[in-house]
Amino acid sequence: MPLTEDKITSRYHISGYHDNAIIINDTHYQNSLVVSTETLHSPWAVNSIEDLNKNNIQVIFNLEPEVVLLGTGMRQQFPAAKISALFAQQGIGVEVMNNGALCRTFNILVAEGRAVVAGILLGN
Repeated sequence: MPLTEDKITSRYHISGYHDNAIIINDTHYQNSLVVSTETLHSPWAVNSIEDLNKNNIQVIFNLEPEVVLLGTGMRQQFPAAKISALFAQQGIGVEVMNNGALCRTFNILVAEGRAVVAGILLGN
């Protein structure tokens, strides 16, 4: 599904998505990734919600987000409580959603000028 947003001026924005891909700035990505308005980390070595751990979410923390969107594939899946606790310890809000909802929400928050980071799981 293509997405359009005329007000996005950030370096990176999500321009569309498919079942197994995210389109950022018209480039298709089929591996999990982390994206903010100014940073793209791909591939991200997380293939499923069960793969999340303190080490591989550090890339998200390093970007110092106000809010994190965690896209868990075609359906919403919540991480283990210990993962949610890591975000709480950092004082960072995390919203878990399917990838379609993440793409739409990311662009809205970017257009609002929010410090948002998206962790997007693909290939699961």
